[in-house]
Amino acid sequence: MESFSNLVRIHVPNYLAGLPLPKSIGGWFKLNFRECLQLVPFLTIVGGSVYLTHKSCKNYFNRKPPVNPEIKKDAQKVVDSFTAEEFKAKTAFCRCWRSANFPYCDGSHNAYNKECCDNVGPLVISAKAEEN
Repeated sequence: MESFSNLVRIHVPNYLAGLPLPKSIGGWFKLNFRECLQLVPFLTIVGGSVYLTHKSCKNYFNRKPPVNPEIKKDAQKVVDSFTAEEFKAKTAFCRCWRSANFPYCDGSHNAYNKECCDNVGPLVISAKAEEN
């Protein structure tokens, strides 16, 4: 731990103090070849750090939220099966994955649609075909 402390307190500040960092934009054009070579390791570390930070933030913020936020997350795939005899006159099945009564619809899609500007609704299955 002491060697890390020495690195941070003594060696890094001494290294940075010895770098020929210009005080203005025009100063960058006045650097000679030897001074430019001295800046290569420092600029490589700074550029690499900026790149890795940008890449990790970009991946984090561009992730799409999961379709299923919390239902049966321990299962590899959520599958529910029903027979035709189990249906009432009409049965509404959830398609937004927000229902507290999953796999049946409880109307949670209304709040989800407002929040996410979506138009998802339930799957409605009737035991008999409806007449128009």
